[in-house]
Amino acid sequence: MLSLPEGVNVDFKREVQAVRSSDLVAFANSPFGGTLLIGIDEFTTRDGVQRGRVVGCEVDDKARLTLVNKSTGCIPNIELRIFTENLAVSKPILRVEIASGPHKPYCTQRGEYAIRTDGRNRAMLPEELLAIFMEREGELFLSRFRKAVHQLEHQLGTVSHALSEGMLGVSERLFELDQQLQRTLSRIEQLTDSNKKRSRNLMQALRQSQAGIVQLENSIAPVINDQGQHLLQDIEHKLGMLLDLLDSDNNGSH
Repeated sequence: MLSLPEGVNVDFKREVQAVRSSDLVAFANSPFGGTLLIGIDEFTTRDGVQRGRVVGCEVDDKARLTLVNKSTGCIPNIELRIFTENLAVSKPILRVEIASGPHKPYCTQRGEYAIRTDGRNRAMLPEELLAIFMEREGELFLSRFRKAVHQLEHQLGTVSHALSEGMLGVSERLFELDQQLQRTLSRIEQLTDSNKKRSRNLMQALRQSQAGIVQLENSIAPVINDQGQHLLQDIEHKLGMLLDLLDSDNNGSH
C-alpha cells in the first residue's frame, strides 16, 4: 500500500488528529471499504507520482481512543479494526481497517454523507442516497416478508393439526351423544311400561278403597250424623272422579 498512491481503498494521514469522521464515513459507504495508514507523510516523486513515506505517529491508548470516539460519533456507529505496524523500528504507524458497512448510508454527526472515490472523499449525490435507502428498505421488506410467511406457514400447520384433532373430538362426541340418546330412549320405554303398571295398580287400589268406603258408609250410616254422611259421600265422589281420570288416561295410552 505504501508503494502505491492514495486510491479508492487507501488513504494516508500524517497523525491521528488529521483523521476526520468523514474519512471513516466515506470508506464505510464504499462497496469494498478501505484502509487508513496513519503516520504516513505524502510526497511526490520526480516523475510526479504521489507516494507515502513513513514518519511514525503515536500508537498508544490515547490515539486508539481518539479513533474509536470518531467512529462511535458516526451515524450509525462504524466498526474499526486498529493494528500497530512497524514496531521493530523507531517509527510505528497505525493501520485502520474500515469494512464496507452493513447499515448504509453512514453520515457524520453534522449529517455529512460521503463516499470514497479515486483518491479522495466526496459528498454523496441524492440519487446515490436514494438507491442505498431503496436497497436497504427492500432487503428489510423481504426479510420481514419471509418471516411473516414462515410464521403464517407455522400457524397454518398448527391450525390444520388442531382442526384434525377437533374433528376427531367432535366425531367421538357425536358418537357418545348417540349412545346416550339410545340409553335415554330405552329408559323412557321402561319408565312408560312401569308407569302403566303403576297406574293399573293404583286404579285397582282405588277401586278397592271405594268399595270399602261404600261398605263403611252402609255399616255406620245409622249411627253417624249428617256431617259425617256428607264427608263420606264427598270422599266417595272424589275417588270416583280419580278413577274416571285414570280410565281415560289408560284408554288414551292404548
